[in-house]
Amino acid sequence: MRNYKIIQGDCLDVLPTLEAGSVGVIVTSPPYNLSNTSGGGLKGAIGVGKWPNASLAHGYSDHADKMPHEEYVEWQRECLSGMIRVLSEDGAIFYNHKWRVQKGLLQDRADIVEGFPVRQIIIWQRAGGINFNDGYFLPTYEVIYLICKPNFRLAPKANAVGDVWRINQENNNPHPAPFPIEIAQRCIQSTTANLVLDPFLGSGTTCVAALREGRESIGIEISPEYCALAEKRCQQESK
Repeated sequence: MRNYKIIQGDCLDVLPTLEAGSVGVIVTSPPYNLSNTSGGGLKGAIGVGKWPNASLAHGYSDHADKMPHEEYVEWQRECLSGMIRVLSEDGAIFYNHKWRVQKGLLQDRADIVEGFPVRQIIIWQRAGGINFNDGYFLPTYEVIYLICKPNFRLAPKANAVGDVWRINQENNNPHPAPFPIEIAQRCIQSTTANLVLDPFLGSGTTCVAALREGRESIGIEISPEYCALAEKRCQQESK
């Protein structure tokens, strides 16, 4: 039985077509706009073959990841508003993003999530990494904003799980910024939601995780190439 649906398109076009309040949990990791950088991080990574994410310096299949910061913030806030609309009154969004330094100062993404009902920040502690900037310490974590509707409650016993998740990066994936399936599974496991949504599906990790957890899912992805990859992974998981 096929209990996932992959929609190729811009999430800002697709989200309005989904029924309001129909989604129990959203698990997503949007493009970070990393190619619009003032530092030497990704610029210094070009040509550094040992760094697995060097390909991010060139953006994604159908997204350059290089928007002016103000436009990027406005875009992400519009996306979050669309997610809030389709979320049930007991639903939650697990919104993974990355803090970084721009022009010597911390850019903590507060301008994106300001005004949204953020209940908690989860720390995703990654393994290792490389730092091309001598102005700050090696970044070893990303953040997951838990954005909740008023009636959201965790699944039984999930409240015993801590807010620092030590999970290694996903490297065995052709996508330039693969999302670890363990993170997606942990987010889904911590809820009782039946329908899972990822408006930035990428290689399909959230849908694969939903299959493993016995949940239904919808994935939205603008890139036909990544949609094909996601479909292949979901079909393999369904066997």
